Amino acid sequence: MTHTRETGAWIRRYHPAPGAGVRLVCLPHAGGSASYWFPMSAALAPRVDVLSVQYPGRQDRHAEPCRESVAELADGVAEALAPYTGRPLALFGHSMGAVVGFEVARRLEERGTTPAALFVSGRRAPSLHRDENVHQRDTEGIVAELKQLGGTDQRAFADPEILDMILPAVRADYKAVESYRYAPGTPLSCPLHVLTGDTDPRVTLDEARAWQSHTTGDVTLRVFSGGHFYLTDHQPAILSLVTDELLSTAAAADA
Repeated sequence: MTHTRETGAWIRRYHPAPGAGVRLVCLPHAGGSASYWFPMSAALAPRVDVLSVQYPGRQDRHAEPCRESVAELADGVAEALAPYTGRPLALFGHSMGAVVGFEVARRLEERGTTPAALFVSGRRAPSLHRDENVHQRDTEGIVAELKQLGGTDQRAFADPEILDMILPAVRADYKAVESYRYAPGTPLSCPLHVLTGDTDPRVTLDEARAWQSHTTGDVTLRVFSGGHFYLTDHQPAILSLVTDELLSTAAAADA
């Protein structure tokens, strides 16, 4: 894909919707790429203009060095979003993407742009820490983690060339999110929507509920059946939830 001044290296617009009243920025999980959000982009267009984030070190950015900290990722995304803040802008992040999305939201609010909403999926609240060291494991250990969580095409595990291609990004992303430490500060003021799977080994219900301390805005919690990648089995419900929230936001902005 050729980068243009409009999209830059960080943003993919698979289904541009210039007439939409609201934009949604989608941030992928560790090892994930912008294309993970292609189905959501297709389903929401043209009512929502979906911007899918492409982190360095994967797919068409494979030759670029990976970023090994959440702060670096959030800085890059926030900078890339500067041209898109002229209309209501919401964020949706899954797993590592939820943490990056939270930090992007903090940066946007510091610059005077309050997100229309922040959707955080499959991740405990930023203020809660677990000691995890997946990024320090050997290849077998990282593959075992990916298999446990699901969300990765099983064919990749059987192809050494594909594994060699994706593992550097996976390892860097895990290093970023596992070394992340929440820096206390002013809570967000945007609405916060927490989504989680009821059998996710990486998030307890209490850890999901703890997100409510990170905003002064309205908070909702939706629990779905399934594990870390519960999204796969609940796409219609999640799309409906996101659409309802964003379209009401767009309507309020037009009123």
